[in-house]
Amino acid sequence: MTSLKPFHAPDLFKTNAVNLDVLTENYHINFYLSYLVSWPTLFFSTENPQGDITGYMMGKTEGTKTEWHGHVTCLSVAADYRRIGLARTLVDNLERRSEDPYNAYFIDLFVRASNIQAINMYKDFGYSVFRRVVEYYSGDPPEPSEDAFDMRKPLRRDVKRESIREDGENFRVSPEEVYL
Repeated sequence: MTSLKPFHAPDLFKTNAVNLDVLTENYHINFYLSYLVSWPTLFFSTENPQGDITGYMMGKTEGTKTEWHGHVTCLSVAADYRRIGLARTLVDNLERRSEDPYNAYFIDLFVRASNIQAINMYKDFGYSVFRRVVEYYSGDPPEPSEDAFDMRKPLRRDVKRESIREDGENFRVSPEEVYL
């Protein structure tokens, strides 16, 4: 059994089972702390009965007007706890919190275009590709840069479903266009 709980600064010292994995992006400690200070209700984890962190979600809200949205910054689940629904629990919680109290129009996230497993998981959760961001992830030579899919899921406030589009895989934009 696993429980959902708010993330606290000392929890950073309990994330090795989750972060020491090739599928997880790792960040400088200041990055984690800035999220914890700025969006404490959108940073939470799952924990087993022994108190070990089994997964976590870092989220935020951003944008203006109909682009006001929740954003999945990092979702990671420890290898021994995958395929039991923890990722869905974490994503569902971010979606609920983005709607209440933040009243967001949609949730978005960026995923490497080569990460078929994650793309399929998010599609199973109701997300679709909104656009392809060309060379979003910079490569360290000799590795090339990699495209990202900007995936979105409309929330209740987006009644007309304007935050999504058909055939987003073929709608190419540069990284600079993402932040306009």
